[in-house]
Amino acid sequence: MDEWTTSRDRVLAQRRAEGWTFLLEAVRDLHATGSVAPSSRALARALCAPLTTAPGGPLDVLEAGAGTGAVTRELITRLPVGSRLDVVESNPRFVAGLHRLAGTGTGTAEVRVHPNRVEELDTGRRYDLIVSGLPFANFTPSQVEVIMDGYLERLRPGGVLTYFAYRGTRRARTLLGAPGRARRQRAVEEVLHSHRRRYAAASRTVWANLPPARVWELRAPGRPSVPAAARRAEAGG
Repeated sequence: MDEWTTSRDRVLAQRRAEGWTFLLEAVRDLHATGSVAPSSRALARALCAPLTTAPGGPLDVLEAGAGTGAVTRELITRLPVGSRLDVVESNPRFVAGLHRLAGTGTGTAEVRVHPNRVEELDTGRRYDLIVSGLPFANFTPSQVEVIMDGYLERLRPGGVLTYFAYRGTRRARTLLGAPGRARRQRAVEEVLHSHRRRYAAASRTVWANLPPARVWELRAPGRPSVPAAARRAEAGG
């Protein structure tokens, strides 16, 4: 067996293990996890798509609600040399795996894992890209308002926020006899829609995911200016 095959088998085994970990957490607390399976590679690529059009040079990136690291892995492999990635995850059962993933990165980016809720995070940084994996449909409208406002305050001028929502969940909750949760989700969608109106959103549907998901991109006003490396040098960090 050659080295490539051994490496590929190891990656596949790791992803199967992550899938089981995610499923067990979903069974334990579906409200917090928000799904029964990790994000697919197609969804991870869609959430990271702004990296393909980002200005050259290192970037500062924040990922919130990283779970087992499906999107984290995509970010690590795609970030330019010298970038910084702050990964936020409040579930301690996921955090240990994220630390291991951060330690096996390519070395092109500095990766830090924060065992917090994103509302509590205080890195003193602003970001070129924020990727959110939080299950907004399970939150209250006021929680979503706070989180979205916090994201946009953390973005640099011209920075991008990406997040996703599963398709058909409100209708499914209505059909399954959960009208209260369906009404709350409708109110959450109104909060998200108000932010999309203000921040020139783009969107696409990722069908190759379980369940299918719609990805949104919101852009902070202004244009990027000083490269991340120069900003960090000026800040002494």
